Amino acid sequence: MLQSVIHWQENLTKADKSPKICGIRAERIFSRETELSSENQTLILMTNDDGAASPGLRAAVRCVIGLGEVWIVAPHAQQSGSGRSFPTHSTMRVWESTLDLDGIQVPCFALDASPAQAVRQAILRFLPRVPDLTISGINYGENLGGSVTVSGTIGAAIEAASFGIPTLAASLETARKYHFSHSTEVDFSTAALVVRRFAKYLLTHGMPEGVDILKLDVPCDARPNTPWRTTRVSRQQYFVTPVMIDEQGQKHVSGYVREIDLDTLEADSDIYAIAVDRVISVTPLTTDLTARVDPQQLQDILSADHAAS
Repeated sequence: MLQSVIHWQENLTKADKSPKICGIRAERIFSRETELSSENQTLILMTNDDGAASPGLRAAVRCVIGLGEVWIVAPHAQQSGSGRSFPTHSTMRVWESTLDLDGIQVPCFALDASPAQAVRQAILRFLPRVPDLTISGINYGENLGGSVTVSGTIGAAIEAASFGIPTLAASLETARKYHFSHSTEVDFSTAALVVRRFAKYLLTHGMPEGVDILKLDVPCDARPNTPWRTTRVSRQQYFVTPVMIDEQGQKHVSGYVREIDLDTLEADSDIYAIAVDRVISVTPLTTDLTARVDPQQLQDILSADHAAS
């Protein structure tokens, strides 16, 4: 299991343990690492679904700068809820810039594209070589349960993983009012620590066998010493759409709310870890959507049913 091979604790000074404003502490910790020469560096692709200007993305970038050569390729505008879509109306227009983060120049390409499209463009068009690691996030809002496939953060991660690239998809639990924002009220520092720790593991050891993506979800009140555990994706939807009935009896659906059935919630699920135990959820994902059943047994069942009819 991942938890037996990844060391959670790192050496943090007493000053490092106090919460700070979005991304500030992560910047102070991670900017101290010695920069490697470009020819020896690993390549890290950073992306998201909140847009290239998102503070969550910037916090993630700062936390891995010392681990390799970092490139940002992400949607130009907010793309939350876009899943792994490839909209035909995307123009692929590019806004190219260079970010100066603590004296380190980070190439940034913002595209009129979905998160998955941005990742594909990055790999096939912009990056100098295939990246050693892709990080999607840090997202404003947790991605849990049946809502996972709706997420553009996860969609971007799946696209990267389809190229065989080890991938992290990181999300921070936030109030719903922040989900489509770039608010600086949200503190990404602990989530950035989590991203860095798992990024270091993957760059050193590679992805565990049978896993394509590590989905990281961090409670909003997490601290550097908050424990983590491996989970599975819950079958509960988590985010559901309310149904309203007007005076004429017509149904209307709009927006979304959190909804959890604690009586049926799986204790080993990502939702339980975040909503009940308030620990960091690490969920191994695969791009193989095949149901985990015995193929021959299923064929026998289906054949018998067909013969009976």
